[in-house]
Amino acid sequence: MAHLPVVQLTSIDVRLAEALQEHYGLTGELGELPGEVDLNRTVTTPDGRRFVLRVHRGGAEPDELALQADVLEHLAGRGATGFQRVVPALDGRTLPHVELPLGPGGELRVLRVTTWLEGDVWATAIGNDSVRRARASRSLGALLAGLDICLHDFRHPAAARSHRWDLARAAEQLTALGLIADAEKRRSVEAVLTTFRDRVAPRLSDAPRQVIHNDANDHNILVAADGTVSGLIDFGDIVETWRINEVAIACAYTILGTADPVAAAVPLVAAYHDVSPLSETEVDALFDLIRTRYAMSICIAARQIVADPTNEYLLVSQADVWATLQQLDADNVRIATMRLRAACRFEPVPTRRTVERWLELNGHLAHPVLRRDLSGAGLTVLDLTADSLDGRRLDAMFEIAELSTIVPVGRYGEDRSVYRSEAFATADPNERRTIHVGIDLFAPAGQEVVAPLDAVVHEVGCDLVPLGFGGILVLEHRTGDCDGGEGGTRFWTLYGHLSSVSIEGLRVGQRITAGETVARLGRPDENGNWPPHLHFQVMTDLCGWSADQIIGVVARSQWDVWRAVFPNPNLVLGLPVDCSVTVARDAQWLQRERRYVLGRSLSLAYAEPLKIVRGEGVHLIDERGTRYLDMVNNVCHVGHCHPRVVAAGQRQLAALNTNSRYLHDNLVEYSRRLADTLPPCEPGWVVFMVNSGSEANDLALRMARSFTEARDVITVDHVYHGNLTSIVEISPYKFAGPGGGGRADHVWVAEMPDTYRGRLRDNSCATGVAYAASVGARIDEMAATGRRPAAFFSEGILGTGGMMTLPDGYLAAAYAHVRAAGGVCIADEVQLGFGRVGSHMWAFETQGVVPDMVTMGKPIGNGHPMAAVAVRADIAAAFANGMEYFSTFGGNPVSAAIGLAVLDVIRDERLMHNAEVVGTHLMQGVHALAARHPLIGDVRGRGLFVGVELVRDRATLEPAALELTAIVEAMKARHILLSTEGPHHNVLKIKPP
Repeated sequence: MAHLPVVQLTSIDVRLAEALQEHYGLTGELGELPGEVDLNRTVTTPDGRRFVLRVHRGGAEPDELALQADVLEHLAGRGATGFQRVVPALDGRTLPHVELPLGPGGELRVLRVTTWLEGDVWATAIGNDSVRRARASRSLGALLAGLDICLHDFRHPAAARSHRWDLARAAEQLTALGLIADAEKRRSVEAVLTTFRDRVAPRLSDAPRQVIHNDANDHNILVAADGTVSGLIDFGDIVETWRINEVAIACAYTILGTADPVAAAVPLVAAYHDVSPLSETEVDALFDLIRTRYAMSICIAARQIVADPTNEYLLVSQADVWATLQQLDADNVRIATMRLRAACRFEPVPTRRTVERWLELNGHLAHPVLRRDLSGAGLTVLDLTADSLDGRRLDAMFEIAELSTIVPVGRYGEDRSVYRSEAFATADPNERRTIHVGIDLFAPAGQEVVAPLDAVVHEVGCDLVPLGFGGILVLEHRTGDCDGGEGGTRFWTLYGHLSSVSIEGLRVGQRITAGETVARLGRPDENGNWPPHLHFQVMTDLCGWSADQIIGVVARSQWDVWRAVFPNPNLVLGLPVDCSVTVARDAQWLQRERRYVLGRSLSLAYAEPLKIVRGEGVHLIDERGTRYLDMVNNVCHVGHCHPRVVAAGQRQLAALNTNSRYLHDNLVEYSRRLADTLPPCEPGWVVFMVNSGSEANDLALRMARSFTEARDVITVDHVYHGNLTSIVEISPYKFAGPGGGGRADHVWVAEMPDTYRGRLRDNSCATGVAYAASVGARIDEMAATGRRPAAFFSEGILGTGGMMTLPDGYLAAAYAHVRAAGGVCIADEVQLGFGRVGSHMWAFETQGVVPDMVTMGKPIGNGHPMAAVAVRADIAAAFANGMEYFSTFGGNPVSAAIGLAVLDVIRDERLMHNAEVVGTHLMQGVHALAARHPLIGDVRGRGLFVGVELVRDRATLEPAALELTAIVEAMKARHILLSTEGPHHNVLKIKPP
């Protein structure tokens, strides 16, 4: 907390100091701490420890005081962090008594001492920085959810008390309306409390109930220096009530004074739901509950001020409370609730999927919305973004366009930042409404507009020319039948920029038959002074709007709501052109959403993940245009988006892509070219094409077992070969790590030849042979059980082993052990192949060996999903045992064309030579750094596959993992991307394009 002043030692404080020493053995300075009812003090001991002393009010119920102490003890027992701990008195009591000099005869009060929590209160720690507020809100939501999970099974007799701040009892405050002097405020409070009594409370009758904190206000929430919530204090209002009240109360206080209160609440609600899922009933009531908390606050403050006009503490936040309640009163309740539903990943409009599915099945019945040919030949898709040619020269383009023969189309989901007027402003000064939610069809003024489906006229707006809208028509439709009947789910279509004269004769409730002309396109002044066009929009909810209030352009940050309200109109139009775009979202939204749709086990790089939108050579470019030097993405081997590779894929994709059951030059040519890069072997190489390195290793394992008729596998400790089940089983990095299932019976782990931390630490051939003896030892252990190896897997440099180069002679000796036992030797080149090591095309070549199989992936297609296994011809022949091998996508013409282009670029741009020269220069530079910085313990690698191991002590080799993480983050801040590796996560991994 912020510095608190020392108290002038009054007679009360003298007595408190005596009581602290008597009951707790504590001495120190007392500091002021505000409170609504109780007398609160900070205690700072001579050795710097800090505590909170609370002197409970006279007449406090013992059960309620015990409740507060017991709940903190319960949280401590659950290991919950972010909450104070009760400090017991010397005699073990948590609530000792002390007599204070209050009044003529003194007064007996109850003491409680708790630990101190660091942080500043939300009211002063959170300013106008929306990013900081959102971060704090997310951490608060997670803290409260964790708290409520801990309290789910907490029971206490006093928790079921009747409490004036229990939000479930809000209707009782209707009796205080007469104490509210301001008439407007009184009317607002009455409306909110009446809504709560009549609609909200009945809906929540079966909502989850439990003990909650009940007072996460902006003076009880503590915020750390980094902007995250560090704790929650003051359990004085704890009560058993609806669980959702916890969220509503926290939202009510944390959104005070914000420009868009609902937007400010969303991070908190989403974070709470992520940890402790809410029900749809709870979320649907949340907006009204927030407003109800404000109404309660106004009523209770009015009561208290009447009783104690001099207590200024009672008026804290009241001005902001009333101002924010006014904001929420002016908000659209349905849209606000949709936004909160979307935050919890509930469908914002529950009927949206029903409507979309019906239209997908019945859209073929729809008539064109313009009485002209929309079959495709005359359709021209426009780009109306701010920087596009069409956007800059729209009028000029239509001066020469033959609109009688073509129909230009404006896209759905397009970011039209050309909309710059105040009409498109939002509550957030940094955002405007720019995302188009209709499809525009440009045609001459007077063109007939047709009802696509049977309908009923819902609303007609004829006098909107001053707004630039022209006439607007809203038709109502229903799913379930096609004749405008009463069955099914309602949805609506909107037709904008019409001739007002053409729709004057329509009447609300009038039935319209599909294909019937309902309007004509208006003049340019009825089209916002654009060329005449129909703005066509589908709606699943009218949001309580009239025709002139319906928006056709929305804010990007709320796209998850608006795409549910306004689904893609091409469900109705069925235009055979690309008339919609994907709306880009911010990194924070994507990070949370991917946890749901992609799973929580899919990791992200960096504390603040990057949203990368483009690649170019050795650079990655984020959404803001910042260029990052990419020092870690070895997949884009010849550079991001290399033009020759891109062009090769485009050419072949435009001609043919099919499977390998048909003859095609690309597959045979690529396989021959790939085999030619390998050292000669007898009786020659056969190439199998697959889609990933994991598949390549799985296929290699199958072929080894088929050839040897054995099952067991030898692998090297700490290595990783892929994510298929069969390959995870032979990857100690996975099966021996967090979540792993341990070593399978058929897997044998050889010692990692670690020349930095291992038992032998030089790079001599003798060391290599000695480490390889571990492979022989595993074979001897197998033989003792009557088994023999099918295969030995190893990389040429151990990637997850910490970028560890192999000592000389290691693979030759290991291969000799394996082959003598009848096994095959598999070189995993998924990371290292295709010239990365500089001196050779393949890393295994640096060991002077020729394996029996080589698996390839990652760089093979420069980011295109392809992989391969090169295998001795006799092993391939044994695999042809009658069971057909086939990979649907492996070896398709497009992949083969891309693979050929990668080989061409490696050759033509001398990339092996580049890897050796640049890699040598890089390692020399790091060695020079190591001479000045003892944090660098070892530098190793070959070519552009380099590891830098960091240690806190070069003698003990204590890993410096935290320091490395800080360095990687610091380099990211300098626009250089790096990563970590190794068993101790302390090896800097450098493997750029």
